[in-house]
Amino acid sequence: MYIGEIITSDCANGIGIRVSVFVSGCTNHCKGCFQPQTWDFEYGQLYTSEHEDYIMKELSKSYYDGLTILGGEPFEPSNQRGIIKLIRRVRNELPDRNVWIYTGFTYENDLVPGGCRYTEYTDEILDNTDILVDGRFIEELRNISLNFRGSENQRIINMKETRKTGNIILSPLND
Repeated sequence: MYIGEIITSDCANGIGIRVSVFVSGCTNHCKGCFQPQTWDFEYGQLYTSEHEDYIMKELSKSYYDGLTILGGEPFEPSNQRGIIKLIRRVRNELPDRNVWIYTGFTYENDLVPGGCRYTEYTDEILDNTDILVDGRFIEELRNISLNFRGSENQRIINMKETRKTGNIILSPLND
């Protein structure tokens, strides 16, 4: 897995102060994407244990609410092994931090068994995600007044409740 950028003290990609990790590689190629350079699977730097240690050290500071993973595309199959490794470490060492993931794929179509982005890691990633923002960015549905998303088709999903109930439970942040 490659990463394009790590942003510290980020407040644009989730509730509170966050560490945001932009992974590289995306096959969606959404028109109007704000990070088209991250479509390249080798953009930025190869993700290493040094990057992970840096993320964990930063995230351990008391003012952080959580980790956001976005891209590129976190659910590209080649990214999922690196993503779950980081999430496992966050859950083990900093269990009070929440995890947000942004994806251009849709939960009930693409991230379930038989879906185009389902791998051996997908369920564990989703089980350890607090908020999933899903759906492709659609330039014609762009709306800058939305909370934490760029187009009206995208959803902010409460993954803990969704996984518990088996039904998609939207976050009140969608309002």
